[in-house]
Amino acid sequence: MDFDKVFENNESWVAEKLKVDPDYFTNMNKGQTPSLLYVGCSDSRVSAEELMGLEPGEAFVHRNVANMVISIDLNVMTVLNYAINNLKVDHVVICGHYQCGGVKAAMQAKDLGILNPWLRNIRDVYRLHHEELDQIKDEARKYDRLVELNVQEQCINIVKTAAFQEAFIERGIKLHGWVFSIETGRLIDLKIDFEKHLKDIQAIYKLI
Repeated sequence: MDFDKVFENNESWVAEKLKVDPDYFTNMNKGQTPSLLYVGCSDSRVSAEELMGLEPGEAFVHRNVANMVISIDLNVMTVLNYAINNLKVDHVVICGHYQCGGVKAAMQAKDLGILNPWLRNIRDVYRLHHEELDQIKDEARKYDRLVELNVQEQCINIVKTAAFQEAFIERGIKLHGWVFSIETGRLIDLKIDFEKHLKDIQAIYKLI
């Protein structure tokens, strides 16, 4: 990569923004009021703001391998709590993507070293849904379906948190499960009924 070109691109970007709005950076410097928290995968092919057509300041973004929301991961939990409690976002989005390397690695029966404890959470998703997944004979479709189910389970992990439960009661915060298709460039809403899931898990996970 030519890093000189990176800085040239940055100068061009600044000039373009100022051409449209001379106060663009002055206004950005005043603070952020994003309406949504986006949790996505670190895959270099899956940008966050670009695929949603958003400008800087419109989304609070967290990315990690396979868009995971793990309760003992202080990074994602800090992002979640800050976005909900401090930034007061109205929406939380978990966005996976087809051809996810993390999900594919989790399907392999092999020792992956430091990745093992992280990918174990995806293997747990497989274990929870193995009856459905084992009925799928086409490996590519099985892989895609695990991507979708992983998004669903990470959304449910959001529902389990006190921050989300409190915000749901106080202001009706919304939760969305999406998948991005690298092949077509399109976002797919999985249309998961999270209110139903919230009711289903309240006996164990109700914190508020």
